[in-house]
Amino acid sequence: MAKLNPYLNFDGKAEEAFNFYKSVFGGEFLGEIHKMGNAPGTENLSDEEKNRVMHIALPIGGDLLMASDIVPSFGQNLNVGNNNYVSIFPESKEEADRLFKGLSEGGNVEMPIEDQFWGDYFGSFQDKYGVHWMVNYNEGYTK
Repeated sequence: MAKLNPYLNFDGKAEEAFNFYKSVFGGEFLGEIHKMGNAPGTENLSDEEKNRVMHIALPIGGDLLMASDIVPSFGQNLNVGNNNYVSIFPESKEEADRLFKGLSEGGNVEMPIEDQFWGDYFGSFQDKYGVHWMVNYNEGYTK
């Protein structure tokens, strides 16, 4: 079966966001933080764009959270929207609370984390970088 890993785009904030995510989840980045200025054909980019992230990856459990920054001079635009969520399935209610509290700090809570009518312990929010998250704990999912 294929494995799915979320890939996020930022407008010059990928490294900052991933250092924040690393502070919440722990662990180390997979490989180095690749910068745009190290890629062929980027000699004419501004210093700011050369310092943008071409690729970054953070292992979380058995998955990878990955990202890059857009390059405006390449005609790329970032439109932050609510069409993408990263859904986390923690192994305990305590871990769900820790992740929800940590990642939502400075962001906008859509649904506070609490027991829901469908039987799960669930909450959702947009973090301070515009990324939407869902935290969903159900004891049956961890068995």
